[in-house]
Amino acid sequence: ISGGVSNLAFSFRGNEPVRRGFHSAFLYHACKAGMDMGIVNSAQVEEDVYEKIDKTLLKHVEDVLFNRDPDATEAMLNFAATLDAKSGPCALKYKEGCGPAPAAAPLFVASPKENYTSENKIAPKPASELPPVPKYATWVDPVKPTAAFAMINKIMEERIMVIDGAMGTAVQAYKLKEEDFRGERFKNHTHDLKGNNDILVITRPDVVEEIHMKYLEAGADIIETNTFNSTMISQLDYELDQKDVVYDLNKIAAQLAKKCCVAMTKKDPTRPRFAAGAVGPTNKTLSVSPSVENPAFRGCTYDEIVTAYYEQVEALVDGGVDMLLVETIFDTLNAKAAMFAVDKFFANWGQKIPVFVSGTIVDNSGRTLSGQTNEAFWNSMSHSKPIAIGLNCALGAKDMVPYIENLAKAADCWVFCYPNAGLPNAMGGYDQKGHEMAGDCRVFPEKGLINAIGGCCGTTEDHIGELAKMVSEFKPRKKHPVKDLMRLSGLEPFNYDPNVSDYRKTFINLGERCNVAGSTIFKKAIVDGNYEKALAIALKQVENGAHVIDVNMDDGLIDGEAAMTRFVNLMVSEPDVSKVPFMIDSSKFHVVEAGLKCSQGKCIMNSISLKGGEEEFLKHATVVKRHGAAVVVMAFDEEGQAATEAEKVRICMRAYKLLVEKVGFNPQDIIFDPNILTIGTGMEEHNNYAVDFINATREIKRLCPGCKISGGVSNLAFSFRGNEPVRRGFHSAFLYHACKAGMDMGIVNSAQVEEDVYEKIDKTLLKHVEDVLFNRCSNATERMLQFAATLDAKSGPTKLRKKSAAPGGAGAAKADTKAWRNQPVGKRLEHALVKGIDEFCVADTEECRVNGDYPGPLQIIEGPLMDGMNVVGDLFGAGKMFLPQVIKSARVMKKSVGHLLPFMEEERLGDGGKGGGAHPG
Repeated sequence: ISGGVSNLAFSFRGNEPVRRGFHSAFLYHACKAGMDMGIVNSAQVEEDVYEKIDKTLLKHVEDVLFNRDPDATEAMLNFAATLDAKSGPCALKYKEGCGPAPAAAPLFVASPKENYTSENKIAPKPASELPPVPKYATWVDPVKPTAAFAMINKIMEERIMVIDGAMGTAVQAYKLKEEDFRGERFKNHTHDLKGNNDILVITRPDVVEEIHMKYLEAGADIIETNTFNSTMISQLDYELDQKDVVYDLNKIAAQLAKKCCVAMTKKDPTRPRFAAGAVGPTNKTLSVSPSVENPAFRGCTYDEIVTAYYEQVEALVDGGVDMLLVETIFDTLNAKAAMFAVDKFFANWGQKIPVFVSGTIVDNSGRTLSGQTNEAFWNSMSHSKPIAIGLNCALGAKDMVPYIENLAKAADCWVFCYPNAGLPNAMGGYDQKGHEMAGDCRVFPEKGLINAIGGCCGTTEDHIGELAKMVSEFKPRKKHPVKDLMRLSGLEPFNYDPNVSDYRKTFINLGERCNVAGSTIFKKAIVDGNYEKALAIALKQVENGAHVIDVNMDDGLIDGEAAMTRFVNLMVSEPDVSKVPFMIDSSKFHVVEAGLKCSQGKCIMNSISLKGGEEEFLKHATVVKRHGAAVVVMAFDEEGQAATEAEKVRICMRAYKLLVEKVGFNPQDIIFDPNILTIGTGMEEHNNYAVDFINATREIKRLCPGCKISGGVSNLAFSFRGNEPVRRGFHSAFLYHACKAGMDMGIVNSAQVEEDVYEKIDKTLLKHVEDVLFNRCSNATERMLQFAATLDAKSGPTKLRKKSAAPGGAGAAKADTKAWRNQPVGKRLEHALVKGIDEFCVADTEECRVNGDYPGPLQIIEGPLMDGMNVVGDLFGAGKMFLPQVIKSARVMKKSVGHLLPFMEEERLGDGGKGGGAHPG
């Protein structure tokens, strides 16, 4: 065996010790394997004896040679850069200043603890010392229900109700012509009207009345008004988007259906019949863009949809409907807009009628057209308290079974369905006969899944008659208790079921990176209009474990409302992002509402507070409830931000009482943010902030049953930004203890929260962190700073690295202390400010005053003192100084200026009170 040995280390040509070290080590091992000869530099082969190669060099060489480490080549290159390239592997020389690494730094010893206490400041208090949990009054809805509620509830407890069949299928059987649709009122209309079935209530009411009566005679308990498309938006297709026309369509249709119900009830008073105002989905979708090129674009706005629905509901109620049926929901956001309009109308009217809500599963994926699963759909709609929830259209009965089964498990109200007559044939028609459909639907009552059934596309009075006969044999579904939880949704449900023995295990990670205050990269993307990059940040958070995405656009450079609308619309268009719920976050209520109007899921709204008083608080809370969002309440009131435990508890209890007693907010959807404030600032009044938050968390959860606790975790260690192991160590330790007290969620860096496991934090770091966290000694922050200065600022709390003992490090502190005192006095003052050393500042300031280098005290302030503070400002802005260090610098400045003030006053008086060389004030 032979070979050209010089090929081996060709990458390192020009660096003799490395190249020859490779040759020697390679030959040593290759010869052991049987290599006989090689093309070599004979003299070097004789000289470079393997056993005499420098051991550090040999280790790097063999790491590469044997492929021991994926980073071996990079490590070799770094080491090679420190060597004298003309030396040899057995007589290694280093470049000047690049010798072997210095000896390890001396063991770090922090200053002794001052005023230390071992008291457990976050221990729960004995039950005997706690005030009792208040008895909160039950909310009384000021909007009174009509008699139809009691009637329908009673019937659904006793038997399965029957809903009518398809209006469109029945109309087709009459083979009406264009003139039938025009009638006298629209005979000169400029647009074709054939196919606009809703207009028949005006032009051919006899046809619509006959259809209603056939369904009632077949056994229907509920008939729908012929108003599926009777909104301004849908009637635009026929150029009938006129308020008077749309009002008449709805009112006349309601009167017609009600007339038929009254007549049938009169025939058999034991079986009352109900007219349901049909509220269709419109021909617009709020969650899907009509433009493939622009996924953030929408064909109409939420407010336009709400207005259209409000006008329709108002006319239906004026026409006398007993109930409403919001149906065929392919986009949940449209349905949320409908229910927003319904609730707003009921509040203005002072009464309410029962509302049925029916979604549409478009295929066997079990999702709506806009992508929601049916449980997510329920979570999004449950706030509106429909008397019944169900599914209709799209699927035949057999395919609908698993989705009705799931809905029946999730919902705490009545459940219904009205499927199509099987699946459509090749021509779009429906072939399934009444008895066949009834056979397929039999599984619903057999499994106890429904309280009402009817028919959709392709069904006639024959189908309804067969369904009525079939369900008469069965008992209705019984309502069942549903566990009281906070239930959110994106495209998928997110049901928060906390582990009350360890909230950390079920902690909700609120991803912080789509917050312009939490990510400079995200902010730049938004300012630059690079929404694709911003969307990629959202996706990365979900991939890294965020359960909810926090979105905040509060910045002076950004139009918050426009940016929020565009970005949430974009997130909705990306299924891998919108599968999780959103937290819509802003200090401006109109910006938050803009975000809520774009999301079909059940969001968290962040935030409202009592800062503006109770009237504003109640108004905002009512709107949030109407949107169906959970709400974050900040611990602020008219007097300001809560800082102490007592203030946090007092404000949150006050807000809770208002929300549950006056607004009727579900306690499970109330999330308090009792203010995570910055600790370790060097200011004594801040030292107990973490303790106050943790203790307040426990007490708020006890006194406000069902509520949740959240907070912006990154605020806690703001003082230590730039030092990753310290900052992240604080976050991990804080969450560990706050979750034990009941904290449910927090705005966090999701990836770091998963990585920085409390039990794996470096024990020395953890000890310093918890001394600050629990305010155990008066100099805990000072000791933390001392320890932080020894750490590699880019390492992590569970993989801690120390700085090397380089000049200026821990090992050189004493030499540095002596050296700076030998500098000119101006430079000494500057150094004292940067380092926060106040020991000599008065003496040095006095030396400046008397040594003749400065004309007066003001020039000392504007000279060395401001020079020092400018350096401090630059270092803080670059993240190279922490807030406590800046505060120490400010103290030095204050001390020096304080020494100069009497001399400045003396100078002013000596100048006749004019101020002399000093600026007035």
